[in-house]
Amino acid sequence: MQRVLKVLFTTAVTLVFGFSAWCQYPGWQQKADYTMDINVDVEKHQYTGSMSIMYTNNSPDDLDKIFMHTFFNAFQPGSMMDVRSRNIEDPDRRVGSRIVELPADEWGWIKPGAMSMNGMPCQIEEDGTILIATLPAPLRSGVTCKLSLNWTAQVPRQIRRSGWMNKEGVEFSMTQWFPKICEYDHHGWHSNPYIGREFHGVWGDFDVTINLPVGYEVGGTGMLKSSRQEAKKTGKWHFIAENVIDFAWAADQDFKVHTEMVDGIEMNFIYQPNKEYNKSWKELPRFASSAMRFFNEFVGQYPYPQYTVIQGGDGGMEYPMITLVTANRKLPSLVGVTVHEMAHSWFQALVATNESLYEWMDEGFTSWIESECMEILPSFSTEGENVEPMQGGKHSWAYKSYLGQAKSGNEEPLITHADHYTTNRAYGVAAYSKGEVLMNQLGAILGDSLRNEGMRKYFSDWSFKHPGPNDFKRSMERTSDLELDWYFQYFMNTTHTIDYAVKEVKSEVMTTTITLERIGAMPMPQDLLVEFEDGDYIQYHIPLVIMRGNRPLEGNEKLAEDWPWTNPTYDITVPSMGKKIAKVVLDPDLKQADINLENNIYTR
Repeated sequence: MQRVLKVLFTTAVTLVFGFSAWCQYPGWQQKADYTMDINVDVEKHQYTGSMSIMYTNNSPDDLDKIFMHTFFNAFQPGSMMDVRSRNIEDPDRRVGSRIVELPADEWGWIKPGAMSMNGMPCQIEEDGTILIATLPAPLRSGVTCKLSLNWTAQVPRQIRRSGWMNKEGVEFSMTQWFPKICEYDHHGWHSNPYIGREFHGVWGDFDVTINLPVGYEVGGTGMLKSSRQEAKKTGKWHFIAENVIDFAWAADQDFKVHTEMVDGIEMNFIYQPNKEYNKSWKELPRFASSAMRFFNEFVGQYPYPQYTVIQGGDGGMEYPMITLVTANRKLPSLVGVTVHEMAHSWFQALVATNESLYEWMDEGFTSWIESECMEILPSFSTEGENVEPMQGGKHSWAYKSYLGQAKSGNEEPLITHADHYTTNRAYGVAAYSKGEVLMNQLGAILGDSLRNEGMRKYFSDWSFKHPGPNDFKRSMERTSDLELDWYFQYFMNTTHTIDYAVKEVKSEVMTTTITLERIGAMPMPQDLLVEFEDGDYIQYHIPLVIMRGNRPLEGNEKLAEDWPWTNPTYDITVPSMGKKIAKVVLDPDLKQADINLENNIYTR
């Protein structure tokens, strides 16, 4: 009996730990509530800050250290960002060698003062863009402590996202500007040095007071506690933001503010009046409002009370409730960058995967819904136009970018850490283009309708939970009732490519046998179109065995036998009834990122 119980116990433990190994989300999140008071010296581009953080350790582990980001320290000669930029093959032109050339009064730095936990002093160590605080006593599992910290900072000259006086003359772009607690999750601490890439953050409430000289206009994360007129008159800008992973703001004396209400959400558009781009900024609100409505319906409801589009930064960069974009753009560019950065509010701000590890789950998904959104916006839609079919359809740019990199031999797998790609191009193609292709290509496997339903389920199930790739895969599997391990393993962890071909067509009197061939290493289900000379046609869907099912069939489409991925060729016999075949086409809707379309078509 004891032996039976031991076997049962061992089996149960194995199943539990086996499942846990595949689980991305453990059921707990850390929480950090910030109260900050900031005094800005606009002449010196410096500020002093004091803050208290109510930090709740919801993990099952006791913590003896706290790690914090001090991002501004990256903007000094010899920093990891500086050295990386000067040694990588294709540096970001916004950075290049600019950091090493900065005079000392244009450096960025954050200098911590005294730090305490519940009134007891912490031991502080500075390591580049990471501050390490050794706690006076372990922070036990399930316990909340009060961390207090004073610091001084010098705002860097605008180079990358943050800084003073960007190229368009915006005085302050304040992003990654305060000592911010690193995320601790079931993988442990994520104290990534700031190289210039993606982020990971702890959800919490922010109570932030920014003291500026009278006359400045400010946009930021959260809601103002006073009117704009009062804040501008007194110089006291007090913001409250609930359940966000970061806090950003921008300030300038020349800013103009336009506000609209969209589905109960306050949308603010803040920019410097300028004859070069006034017209575009005056037109932007109607497009951004349409985008907000589209995302609410297509992905899920935006939960915050406001969203601000503000001029600043060095391109376009998203933060909770706010995005900074450069303003001097033609209308299509301004709308495109705004739609993209807005879309981040659903993925970076709400679902909030670890972008350093799974950057494609943010940038790729965002790029995908940006393309979907742009297609429905007035003046940007191509619907109804006589447009030549392109691989990927409305996502053709992403397909072209990804396929070019895949054929170059320089592609790196999606699983690569965002900071560790060997080239900036490899990162950009993987995060943005291949991530978008991964999403759109799911339409060839699940069908567009189930793919879109799966995305809504993913957003609903995983908002505010830091999910990973397996969680997204399971949302799609639960929606479609198909197995998708193979797809994510191939497209995420390898650089294998898709290449299917029509190898041979043999016609008899009443039937025709078509031989298809898998040339590339990556398996995919196939759609087959057979056209006859009289204009009649037959369509087939060919699933993979390892899918354990098939997507819903469309119209008069027929279901063919499964294709075992181990078999390099596949024969299908179609009834021709004495008619001659004019054309055989694989993937007629061009949804797959097949690297060679020329062998997809047979013509008589």
